Amino acid sequence: LNDKPTSSKQDKRLAAPRLAFGVIADIQFADAEDGYDFGGCRRRYYRHSLRLLREAVREWAGESPPIGFVLQLGDSIDGQNAGRGEAESALQQVLEVLGQLSVPVHHAWGNHELYNFSRARLVQTGLYSRPAGGSDGPPDRECHAYHCSPAPRLRLVVLDSYDTSTLGRDPGSPRYQESLRVLREKNPNDDLNSPEGLKEPHFVAFNGGFSQAQLDWFDEVLKFSDENQEKVILMCPSIPVLPMGFAWPGITRLRCQTHTEFITSPWRGSSRHPPTATPLELFMSMKIKWY
Repeated sequence: LNDKPTSSKQDKRLAAPRLAFGVIADIQFADAEDGYDFGGCRRRYYRHSLRLLREAVREWAGESPPIGFVLQLGDSIDGQNAGRGEAESALQQVLEVLGQLSVPVHHAWGNHELYNFSRARLVQTGLYSRPAGGSDGPPDRECHAYHCSPAPRLRLVVLDSYDTSTLGRDPGSPRYQESLRVLREKNPNDDLNSPEGLKEPHFVAFNGGFSQAQLDWFDEVLKFSDENQEKVILMCPSIPVLPMGFAWPGITRLRCQTHTEFITSPWRGSSRHPPTATPLELFMSMKIKWY
């Protein structure tokens, strides 16, 4: 027997985690040849991504102790599927793979989901993981935000960072018109996807933001978690409380400063890269343990 005292890090390695869960981001599947990202810098392996997803699912299914859930952080299929008329079939293939898991999958909606589908359609797909009933999210049922408690003293909050956006909205709707007004006010470029010359370069059409109704709801959730001494996992396609978030104004450091010690960034400490939303694209999937 080894009678030497163990360090806290060694104790954590030996102890069973209170919870383990999987995280995956930017699958961007399309039945298409390889290409590049919007900036022409990063190579995209569209068809190959489905194989990587299968490998991730197989790894998660074999974990011991088993994972409790999976976070799918958005852009599950690539935007080019819309122009090819393959959005439904591409999504079906992704969901079939994720459906092999025996645990809940929580989905975030990114810009690529909204290139392919209207919000009204997304509500009818397997990407709508908001619980039925309405008490766990904002009043607007097309706002894909909700919260749940996957383990004692832990709360998962899924935010909809395209709640205020021209993407996925009916051009005749008040929300679309208000989003377009904000965009044109902040972005005078003819191409609203271009940040050229902007003091606030995140005001482009492929980004989005948070409605006041969602922010008010989020404040109430954080207050509840604060009062009940819960840790919070915050999930959305981009994390605006971090330095390199890309959402339109809404959640700010000031808004969250009374709650930040309770907010847990899913990838903090899991990578050698700085804690921003970017590194998840570099390794696509991972498992996180909470002790």
